[in-house]
Amino acid sequence: MPQHIGIAACSAEGAALCYRTICVEGARLLGPHAHPEVSMHTPSLAAYMNYIYRDDWRGVGELMLASADKLAKIGADFLICPDNTIHQALPYVEPRSPLRWLHIAEVVAAEAVARGFRCLGLTGTRWLVESGVYPEKLTARGLAYVRPNAAEREEINRIIMDELVYGVFKPEAVAYHQRVIGRMKDAGCDAVVLGCTEIPLIMSDANSPLPTLDSTRLLARAALRRAVQGAAAPA
Repeated sequence: MPQHIGIAACSAEGAALCYRTICVEGARLLGPHAHPEVSMHTPSLAAYMNYIYRDDWRGVGELMLASADKLAKIGADFLICPDNTIHQALPYVEPRSPLRWLHIAEVVAAEAVARGFRCLGLTGTRWLVESGVYPEKLTARGLAYVRPNAAEREEINRIIMDELVYGVFKPEAVAYHQRVIGRMKDAGCDAVVLGCTEIPLIMSDANSPLPTLDSTRLLARAALRRAVQGAAAPA
């Protein structure tokens, strides 16, 4: 049997996309209609934001640990978090976690290397793009990166927090992301990280000026592989 995937969720739209991807694409590995067992725990997004607005990543980590403990108790074998921003708290979480985590930025960096990319544009919340979550994992693999400028960070953050997390998808949001990604292309990027798990709901290879690295679906696919390969590994 495949391993049991635990999803420690934060915002609903990105978590739902991750969950759907695991369930739908599981059939490619396991046969028609099959997918690993999946459990998800989601505190209120407001609880997370109370800590994030105060730049309290230890507080964020406590919420993640509470999810981890609940998921471990119901039988999850390992954990994923379909939220890039709160990966800033993982250094506080992992030493106390009852289960191991897949790191979303490590998954994206591995995909970038496999596809031969060299310089990545970063998109996501302002907390994410100003953090070391992606730079640490990208530079470890010899990848360069370009961050949005200050004005771009604020507008992308507004689109995410005021629109995308509520399931509001506007043509103006798509156009804005296209302009930002186009500037990153001019700056030498050969791909762009969709580093908010909601951004893939409006951006893809079909409408982006650069090839996209869809953090949400890449994490879901990595979890699928882990669930199948982990179950097959000797004890």
